[in-house]
Amino acid sequence: MQVSFSCPGCQQTTHTDVASPANGLACSHCSWTRVVSADDLANGEPSRCLVCGCNDLWRQKDFPQKLGLTMVALGALLSTIAWMQYMPLTAIGVLLGFAFVDLMLYTFMPDVLVCYRCSARFRHAELSEQHPRFNLETSERYRQEAARLGQK
Repeated sequence: MQVSFSCPGCQQTTHTDVASPANGLACSHCSWTRVVSADDLANGEPSRCLVCGCNDLWRQKDFPQKLGLTMVALGALLSTIAWMQYMPLTAIGVLLGFAFVDLMLYTFMPDVLVCYRCSARFRHAELSEQHPRFNLETSERYRQEAARLGQK
C-alpha cells in the first residue's frame, strides 16, 4: 500500500510504501516517524489513518481533480462554440462524448482511501465496503475542529 501524506513535522508531501506493520511510516524530508501497529491494518487495508490515527476514512476515485475540471471546462467550451455556430447536433455530440469518457473513467479508475482530518491518501490497499463515500457532515465536523484549534 502506498501512503501519500503531508508530514506533521515539516509539512512536506511524502510518499511511502507500507507493506506490513513492521515498516511503519517515516518522512523522507525530516526525522518524523510513526509506528504502525497490527490494529491499524486489518486484512491489508487501514482501519484508521496511519498518519494521524483518525478513525474516519472515505473512498474516492483516484483521479486528479484539476484534470477533471479541465475536461469539464473543455467540454463546455467546445459545446458552446458548436451552439454558437448553429450546430446543435455537434454540440450535443460533444457533451455526450465527454459524458462517455467520464463514465469510462468512473468505471475503471481504482478507489483510494482519504483521511478526513489530515487528507492522507492510501493507494493500492485492499478495500472493503466498510469505508463509505464522502460525507459532507463528517468533513464539516473536521473542518470546524481544525478551525477551532487554529490549524490550516
